[in-house]
Amino acid sequence: MNRLSIQARRVAFRALHGSGCFVLPNPWDAGGAKLLARLGFKALASTSSGYAWSCGRPDGAMSREQVLAHIRMLVEATDLPVNADFESGFGDDVAEVHESVLMAVDTGAAGISIEDATGDPSQPLRSMEDSVARLQAARAAIDASGTGTLLIGRAENFFAGRPDLDDTVMRIRAYAQAGADCLYAPGIRTEAQVRAVVEAAAGKPVNLLIGAATDMTVEDAARLGVRRISVGGALARSAWSGFMEASKAIIEHGSFAALAASPTGAELNGLFGDPPLG
Repeated sequence: MNRLSIQARRVAFRALHGSGCFVLPNPWDAGGAKLLARLGFKALASTSSGYAWSCGRPDGAMSREQVLAHIRMLVEATDLPVNADFESGFGDDVAEVHESVLMAVDTGAAGISIEDATGDPSQPLRSMEDSVARLQAARAAIDASGTGTLLIGRAENFFAGRPDLDDTVMRIRAYAQAGADCLYAPGIRTEAQVRAVVEAAAGKPVNLLIGAATDMTVEDAARLGVRRISVGGALARSAWSGFMEASKAIIEHGSFAALAASPTGAELNGLFGDPPLG
């Protein structure tokens, strides 16, 4: 099969952000990536939580080397562009963030997300100054690579236990000015919150996380000015839900009834057999 080049994927990914609204689902393994490609999605995004759980670790516990290898694996699984959840940039200072982002670009990622969370519950968000400097370092690394990889700036207020919309908006504005190509405030839910973030992005595309059941549709999000929707660890949690339900039924009740909804081995073999997915 003639594989789509990495650069062609990056060009296609940037074009997706030009108009309309698309869904960016988050697989955590090659099989999930291939299934999503076959279903017709136009791009994928990694999920730090989904990957960590698959390794028996909590979100944020994976090393830079592990995350880089994971992103590369997803990139190699299909011909679709992959947006890399690169957490906070894997660097204690801006020089290390610059180095890490260059490594992330080398995986073939079409987009790289950098968040402002610290992982420290006592001080969950980096200062505005530090966050902007880290995004600028990421911007400089991408520009030096000459690849056109998209940079996504994430304001983690609502995820980090600091649901301050005013501060979120200030951070989104600052990250847009620092060179982020796309802006993201995971955890916002109401139409008013979404509109405020879209306005703060000042014309740059906005990613909306929909990680739980909601009445909001793709059309609703598009109407609010959202360019792309991701689901974060929601697909991984959905898979874990089925796994846990079936396992608990066996151990607690000796029942195998929960397995009834599972696809057959033949169905899965057919799904992942020839022709290759992409």
